[in-house]
Amino acid sequence: MRFQYISNLNLNKAFERGLALLFVLTVGMQYTYGQTKPSIDSLRKDSISTQYDVGDLFNSIFHPKRKASTLGKKSAVTIIPNVAYNPSIGAQIGIKAVAGKVLGKDSNTLMSIAATSASITTKGIIYFYLNHNVYTPGNKWNLQGSMVAARTVVPDFGLGIGIAATGSEADLILSNPERKGYVLKAEYYNFREKVYKQILPSVFVGAGVSFDIRRNIEVSGDNDLTPYNIYSDRYGFDRDQYQSNGLLLNVQYTTRDNQNRAYKGIYADAGIRVNQTWMGSTKSAVQITTDFRKYWSLSERNPEHIIAFWNWGSYLLSGALPYLELPGTGRDTYYRSGRGYTVTYFKGPQYFYSEVEYRFPILRNKFLSGVTFFNIQSTNDELGTKLFKKWQPAGGAGLRVLFNKATRTNLCLDYAFGNYGSKGLFLGLTEAF
Repeated sequence: MRFQYISNLNLNKAFERGLALLFVLTVGMQYTYGQTKPSIDSLRKDSISTQYDVGDLFNSIFHPKRKASTLGKKSAVTIIPNVAYNPSIGAQIGIKAVAGKVLGKDSNTLMSIAATSASITTKGIIYFYLNHNVYTPGNKWNLQGSMVAARTVVPDFGLGIGIAATGSEADLILSNPERKGYVLKAEYYNFREKVYKQILPSVFVGAGVSFDIRRNIEVSGDNDLTPYNIYSDRYGFDRDQYQSNGLLLNVQYTTRDNQNRAYKGIYADAGIRVNQTWMGSTKSAVQITTDFRKYWSLSERNPEHIIAFWNWGSYLLSGALPYLELPGTGRDTYYRSGRGYTVTYFKGPQYFYSEVEYRFPILRNKFLSGVTFFNIQSTNDELGTKLFKKWQPAGGAGLRVLFNKATRTNLCLDYAFGNYGSKGLFLGLTEAF
């Protein structure tokens, strides 16, 4: 889950300065480290023993006489409390775990990862999820899936990118140019599973299914003129409940050296989703989604100096999607895009997102590291605003704490800010991308 606080500051000038600073940092680091071509594969595995993570800190405090764990004995499971606070959800308490393991003895097999979390809040929100990304020995098969059961509270700021629609009063409310906040409550159930088969080195083709079910939907406000109600009535969706169920077809290319925190490589996935009424979907729809990530290590000696790039997009080709299933801020697979805004702050049938991040070590033992990042997003609203007509930026910086050096798992603490006075702290286990 994502957490943030909102104030009423105009930060356009800060964005310009932030973008300029990020550009200087990027170019500067490329110049400094570009004289030596990175060769991360040449690093010895026992270099991990020089790193220091939370497990080492725990042992140094409670078991000072115990010898440091070797890589072979290091647990691949990271468990932490999931504690947070947000005015929309209240105080939250729960537990979260992330695991990573290479299956089989083939040295080329990619690491398999899984994560789960269960939490409850003082406002009665309950959230449980379980997801996995598993590579069989030799990468012959790749299984990706997730399961969610939740009682959710979703902030809503209307359709589109923040441009006022011309037309009726309902059009203006739906486009919500002032980004007035609403709250949507619902029961949410999701099951998604995709199975990929390797057909060429690093190339996979896959197919699967996705079921998204929302029930008992409640909208804040004293009248029917809310963005959710207006959209649902126009496109023929029941205000109280719906299903969005479909078939998935994907092509994936990956050369990342680690799924949790890559030092180098590429990840690319392009897929088509076909929602079908015979599968129980309220409406039929055809949607294309793309996900591209590229990582450049800037130093052979310190491969943690990284420039990372991410592009995520989703484009409706035909049919209609339910309001809460529209692509938008934070609607990627792991809800990590758009730091600086709440989930679905901007959304529409066509959505485009890009982000660049600079990652760097702070301490020599890699226990602490940092990041700076900048992102932009654009969407349409089917009320006159086209995709790429207007961009909304965000940016920020963050601190990383090494939780598990064997799987390169970090605890991520980011402070980000965007337009409309949007800003706040974002917590997560493993990198945003």
